[in-house]
Amino acid sequence: MFEWAYSGANRAVPRNVGPECAYFLSTQRQIIETVIVVAVCIYIIVKTYPKLHIPEDAAYIKSDRGGKRLLVILLALLWGMEIGFKFASRTIIYLLNPCHVTTLIQIYLLAAPPSKFVTALFRIHLNLLNGPLLAFLFPETASRTIFAEASLYWIQHGMMFVIPYYLLRIGGVYNIEPLWDFNWSIFSYCLNLLYHFVILQVIAIPAQVNLNHMLCPAILDPFDGPWYRMAALVHQALLCPLLCKVFCLVADFCLTKFPPTKVKPKMKDNLIDNILEQKKCVD
Repeated sequence: MFEWAYSGANRAVPRNVGPECAYFLSTQRQIIETVIVVAVCIYIIVKTYPKLHIPEDAAYIKSDRGGKRLLVILLALLWGMEIGFKFASRTIIYLLNPCHVTTLIQIYLLAAPPSKFVTALFRIHLNLLNGPLLAFLFPETASRTIFAEASLYWIQHGMMFVIPYYLLRIGGVYNIEPLWDFNWSIFSYCLNLLYHFVILQVIAIPAQVNLNHMLCPAILDPFDGPWYRMAALVHQALLCPLLCKVFCLVADFCLTKFPPTKVKPKMKDNLIDNILEQKKCVD
């Protein structure tokens, strides 16, 4: 019924699609791992949620900057091109991969009016930057036979680092928790796991398409074997918060301390347009 969404998946790419990948893990093992991971994640989410705090003094003002409009148009154009290529190649199913979902979140963050929900979503999405990093370190472009589609792979994943840096530059509603607060990272990682084991896996199994390697490991996976998913849980649990904190530290240094790129005294401060500053001075 939905073969139009995945029938174009490249079967020539090893461990990309097909029964060999779909049955790499036994059904019993998939069920046991899923039940354990989902139960643990729900428990941690329930315990962590009350500890998530957004400062009341955050300035939730409308920041209608030209850069935001330009970026949201550019990002929407890139995402639209990705959808077009996926329809043309009958691989719409790959739009469910986390990097595409993260790009969609970034489009919303750029376009949505300021609110506490935007702040919460912004903090959560900062813990999803492991996707573009792994995409650069272990590129998977073999299934992208069109040159423009392969080029779009690199551009899209590069933009996934540019957008959060720009939003941190704006400040205000786009603010982060203290460096030593890992509650947002833990909460975000559990949401990430639930997305993988509940949504991606449920769709990947009947389609026999290896969405984000939920069915079988990559050829170069150093943890190749029946325990590869459990190994991924551990090393990604370390990578996701570490990458988020390092990214925020680098952004803090560039935006508030490094003279050539310094634009404001504190990360949480709003980036005020020079024109507005001049008007205030005149008034």
